[in-house]
Amino acid sequence: MSLPTSRRSRRIVSVRVPRRRPSLRALSALAAAFALASASSATAAAPSDGTSGLKEVMFVGNNWDGTADVIASRGDFAKIGQINVIPDKDQRLREIYLNPVKLIYFLGIRNGPGEGHDQFVDDMYSTPDGSAMVASRPSFADVVSIDLATGRINWRFPVSGYRSDHMAVSPDGTRVAVSASTSNTVHVLDIRTGKQVGTFKTGDKPHENVFTDGGKYLWNMSIGEVNTALDDPAWDWTKGDRRITVVDATTFKEVRVIDMRERLDAFGRKDLSDAVRPVAFTPDESKLYFQVSFFNGIVEYDVASDRITSVKTLPKNPGTSEDRTTWVNDSRHHGMSMNPAGDKLCVAGTMDDYATIVDRATLQEGPLVTASKPYWATVSGDGTSCVISESGADRVTAIDFATGKKVASVAVGDHPQRVRIAHVAADWTGPGAG
Repeated sequence: MSLPTSRRSRRIVSVRVPRRRPSLRALSALAAAFALASASSATAAAPSDGTSGLKEVMFVGNNWDGTADVIASRGDFAKIGQINVIPDKDQRLREIYLNPVKLIYFLGIRNGPGEGHDQFVDDMYSTPDGSAMVASRPSFADVVSIDLATGRINWRFPVSGYRSDHMAVSPDGTRVAVSASTSNTVHVLDIRTGKQVGTFKTGDKPHENVFTDGGKYLWNMSIGEVNTALDDPAWDWTKGDRRITVVDATTFKEVRVIDMRERLDAFGRKDLSDAVRPVAFTPDESKLYFQVSFFNGIVEYDVASDRITSVKTLPKNPGTSEDRTTWVNDSRHHGMSMNPAGDKLCVAGTMDDYATIVDRATLQEGPLVTASKPYWATVSGDGTSCVISESGADRVTAIDFATGKKVASVAVGDHPQRVRIAHVAADWTGPGAG
């Protein structure tokens, strides 16, 4: 895809995926894979990513109890095991309570975005070899790597400021980006060692991160201040600098800035917030779909022409209060994914207690699937289902992209939020040590 010129910069950046001949190593690996497939009979084992000894799973981060459930990535989504993401809880709490500034922020997180609870796990990914889980822990303002065999911490990276948030892993699985929400910074780490390989500044309260163009670029969406009661549109100016920052993922130099306020105004939607929440790119990355604060719907943005091309308002739940101060962290809808074919969107209607599949061509929603405060949406391993986290019911639920109907649901820990595809050892059932 090509990135249009920013209205804040005259630089023109053309982003293309280079064509490369397959390397000898790649051809050898492909031949080995075919040989292995020919020599092996079909089994009913959990799906693998093609790497010997690994199986594909889903990590479910249970934010309030500091655990991550590991479930099957398709089928019945059965629970396989659970990981303690805060084995060092006592040590971290001692440090916090001995530091007045850290304690203020710790309690602020509890009483603000935590809704009266500590936020112990926000986001998580597996390392390429399936040996570890890398997780961000908002209340502890860090990222840790947990050994999946022992349950012990391999490394810990304290972020700048006092809270860590959403992450993204590079397509090759070697780097992980994490938003440090109180310092307006994104740190990019080596996923194996935890060493920082780069960093860049963002707008206020960086949130979602997405790698594009095969890992060449990194997009960050900042959502501004979401923890005040100044939610009336007249007070929107108090929310801070909300923008999309795009950087080169090798040099971490800013490529461009996208101010959605200008684009929304040009489309005639001055009433909508410009705080970009969860996003979903089309497979060719030509269009970006996103949610914004306080809105029950989705926005379509054409990347090449640098303009908003459609806005879809989704149904309201008549039982949802219209008092915006009661909506969690300025959300109305929070969570979106797209199926691999790129023709269906899955939308989590967080404060309206439903999820729905939306046809991308018509933007027509399907059946409204009742769900308790769905907080995230991702895609199953086989690409046939949308998997949402029901944070109000401590469950994850799968919805069929084709029919829009619920096909499975499984109980998990307290307040599940992020759900991610991951890989673990083929025989893994849980850590052997806490």
